[in-house]
Amino acid sequence: MAYASVQMFMDKLNQLINCNDNPLINIHSIIYARPQFQILYEELGYMIQTLFIDQHQDLQKLSDLKKRFIYTAEEAEYNVDLFLSGVHIRNNGHFPTSEDFKRSLNLDDVMTSFKSVQIEFISLNKKIDSSPRPKRTVNQSTPAPVSFNSLRSKKFLDEIFVELDQDAELIINRLVEYRNKVDVVSIVGMGGIGKTTLATKVFNDAYVKYHFDVIVWVTVSQTYDKRAVLIQILESNHSRLDLEKASDCQLHELVHRHLIDQRYLIVIDDIWHKETWDNLKSLFPSRNNGSRILLTSRITEVAKHASSDGFIHHLRYLNKDKSWQLLCQKVFQGNECPDWSIKPGMRIVERCHGLPLAVVVIAGVLAKHSWSEKFWVEIADRVDSYIVGDQNGCVEILALSYNHLPLHLRECFLYLGGFPENYKFQVKILIWLWVAEGFIQQTGNQSLEDIAEGYLMDLIDRNLLIVDRWKSNGAVKACKLHDLVRELCWKKAKEERFSLTIEHPMFSHLYDVITPSYKPTVRVFMDTKYIPVFPCPSTQNLRSLFFGRFMLPYSDSIARYFRFFVLLRVLDLHTCELDEFPKGMELLVHLRYLRIWNSSKEFPSSVCSLWNLQTLIYFTKVNARVVIPRNISDMVNLRHLCSYPPFPGTRVKTSFYLQSIEKPMNLQAISNVELGDGGDDFQKCFPYIKELTCTTYSDAQNDFKSLTYLEKLDLICSGERKNPITLPATLKRLTIHCCDLLWSDMSIIQSLPNLQVLKLRHISVFGTCWNTAEHVFPQLKFLRLVGLDIKLWEAYSKSFPCLKHLEIISCHNLEEIPLEIGDIPTLELIKINDCKQCVGESVRRIQEGQHDLGNYDLKINVKNERRNSFRER
Repeated sequence: MAYASVQMFMDKLNQLINCNDNPLINIHSIIYARPQFQILYEELGYMIQTLFIDQHQDLQKLSDLKKRFIYTAEEAEYNVDLFLSGVHIRNNGHFPTSEDFKRSLNLDDVMTSFKSVQIEFISLNKKIDSSPRPKRTVNQSTPAPVSFNSLRSKKFLDEIFVELDQDAELIINRLVEYRNKVDVVSIVGMGGIGKTTLATKVFNDAYVKYHFDVIVWVTVSQTYDKRAVLIQILESNHSRLDLEKASDCQLHELVHRHLIDQRYLIVIDDIWHKETWDNLKSLFPSRNNGSRILLTSRITEVAKHASSDGFIHHLRYLNKDKSWQLLCQKVFQGNECPDWSIKPGMRIVERCHGLPLAVVVIAGVLAKHSWSEKFWVEIADRVDSYIVGDQNGCVEILALSYNHLPLHLRECFLYLGGFPENYKFQVKILIWLWVAEGFIQQTGNQSLEDIAEGYLMDLIDRNLLIVDRWKSNGAVKACKLHDLVRELCWKKAKEERFSLTIEHPMFSHLYDVITPSYKPTVRVFMDTKYIPVFPCPSTQNLRSLFFGRFMLPYSDSIARYFRFFVLLRVLDLHTCELDEFPKGMELLVHLRYLRIWNSSKEFPSSVCSLWNLQTLIYFTKVNARVVIPRNISDMVNLRHLCSYPPFPGTRVKTSFYLQSIEKPMNLQAISNVELGDGGDDFQKCFPYIKELTCTTYSDAQNDFKSLTYLEKLDLICSGERKNPITLPATLKRLTIHCCDLLWSDMSIIQSLPNLQVLKLRHISVFGTCWNTAEHVFPQLKFLRLVGLDIKLWEAYSKSFPCLKHLEIISCHNLEEIPLEIGDIPTLELIKINDCKQCVGESVRRIQEGQHDLGNYDLKINVKNERRNSFRER
């Protein structure tokens, strides 16, 4: 348990003491225990103030006391949670599975341990304030704020591109040279040397995109899954089919049809086995049209096996000068390096043995500390010399970065190692998980989610996380781990008993960590296709459970363990296709995070007894309208109610229908919601909502102006709209579908002072001419128009003074993009997809005009579906 988790425990105690209107905790046994909750709450607040917030000269002597306090606080929470679970199990007509579920709460041992810590502290610090202790409030902690800038627009480099230009030119020339047959080109080298980075540079090259009709990126890794590869290929073509329902044979046929008449480039990243290539090569048809396969592998024999006469490029290690150049680039960000840094810096890069990943991660350590010669010499002394090519040595070098992580980041980092290799972390979901696990320390008036975003950006700045995708507003949407960094995570998590990854359903080695009556928190990541057989019913210290692989419907198999998992805080079942909502879920009253994939449309009201739940991600197998019970407002801690699909590319939509609720909710985000006649309005249901995706009907008021916290709105209008749409000034992101606005109504949107992202989709605006002469969008950075009947667009650079990204998709009547758009000084990219040829020509004229003025920063992408090709200039 971290210091942040003590804060979250205090929040729970505060609710148990003060929430008189919550029927889920207004039970006689709980009310009777309130005096003990009050004493414990005050003791925790006093100890936090004494040990963590007040200033002390000798912090080293306090470290053992802090650990003992955290351990005792964890034991206290364990006892309180067991007591609460026992109350709810009995209250639901069940019988506890263990004698540990006492009918009464006894914290005598815990309070004695706290007193022992206090006595030792007094002996260490004679000057401790002996004044009477005030009663503490929940907001006890004011740790130093995390330094970050998540809103910065410049996308810093996430990959290593130093001195890869010559390598890239060599690979590109080999790919585009005149050879009709399908040719295989391979990039070979050890982990962390830059194979994927080089392949990415080639993949994104403008001429490569021009030369090939279809380019596809496929990641294979050690665990090869042919079906996943097929889906990756088809998703690259933005297939609108429901690929999850297709059989493997159907997917194979679709891939063959997709590639058969095209000159294609397939990048197969991180292939480990000859048998994998043998299984894959039949997917790629040969029409003697110059198609190519680009492989990356650590193993030369695999590359030779793929093509005996193919080209194999062995990536070289960086020399000392290039390593130094990379280190300076990452640490000093283009500024001149101090003279004192050269000598220890050269020692550091020499000990990285030319491995780019090692240089970058060490740079992350150096950049995050004060630039002092003493610290650089210390790092140089600790980067031991390892044998070149020894991957374990590289992991040890990377471990230096972990050792220099601030304590508040360590748990967040270790958490990543439990997820599968090449896992793409959806940032929003990862942040919700961190919050639910209790990793995030409250700071000032910032929300926990905003603080967690700062933690994430800090890990990215340290080169421990790689950005995978960006949002339209420039924020990070998805990220990933390099495989060697993941190995470091996994190794450290195992050493510190932070989490366990299980690959076999009969995991007898779990027996010694989940069976004792009390142990530190256990997190288990299941990487097995089968429901496990747990060794015994006493699994009370199991706090987090993830299922990482697709599993067949097993509702009953999972449900039978719920009585033994009663202390779970995090349960992720998104890979388990459940045939119904598992029975007994209401027993898991400590759940803070639940992600579930259900074949049925049923949402049982009993689930609303999970009063600790913060995040509920619920989706169905087929398009469904899920009726939410009116007692959902009993979930007083629920912040996020969403219906994100379980797999990328899934086109199933789950919507929530809320006929009415008993009282307003504290939700911050809800997706795909419809209000019934008894639901009144959004402001009365969700007064604190920040992110809202909703459908409104013809008689709806469409009054969103009263939602004074709303920052993101995705609005779908169904039926003829009878009332005007009003919007709050707080709005930053707006997407509109089917609302039949007129272009003259843009004044409603233009008046929003904080709007940064605007997406106008099918039938959102009606009319053939949009004249923005009178409209100024002062903060708009991203504009997307999709499927509109606009023909003439008149716009001026002053209309969009901050615009960076413009996308026009499937606007079939549009004649051209206004030439003045090119004069917007901030504009970086124009993308055109499925429009008339004349639209693409106008964009090229804009770019050429900017070139004449010396502006080479503006990029354009034009996709013409008639030739099924992609052009980038």
